[in-house]
Amino acid sequence: MEVILLKDIGTLGERHEIVNVKPGYARNYLIPGKMALTANPTNLAKLEKLREDEAANEAGRIAEYKEIVEKLEGQTLKIGAKAGTTGKIFGSVTSVQIMQALKEQMGVEVVRKKIELAEEVKTIGSYEASINFHPEVQTTIKFEVVEE
Repeated sequence: MEVILLKDIGTLGERHEIVNVKPGYARNYLIPGKMALTANPTNLAKLEKLREDEAANEAGRIAEYKEIVEKLEGQTLKIGAKAGTTGKIFGSVTSVQIMQALKEQMGVEVVRKKIELAEEVKTIGSYEASINFHPEVQTTIKFEVVEE
């Protein structure tokens, strides 16, 4: 049975992709869970309209992301953490703390899932994190972990 995916589903496929699945899986899981629609002519026409609308919206979002990247260029965040005498912090710095620092210090809201740390941050010092807004728009932000 062919279905149109409405959401990204791990091993099955990405949003707006037409995939072939077993009828029971579609009827009992995907369609009731609002994750897919049957691939009939009416829904295929709706899919084309959705793709056109999303392409227009995506162009606007890319422009917004590029503005945010320009604002972040050359900036360094300061993140406070409790540390011992050797400079090792209690716990570690996470993407949530970077997200909050971006909001407080630069007035930029970023979804935490878009922030990726290259390494675990467990000591005081300077680090970098990458922010993947969109496949076309990515940046690297520098941050310093300082003792509170």
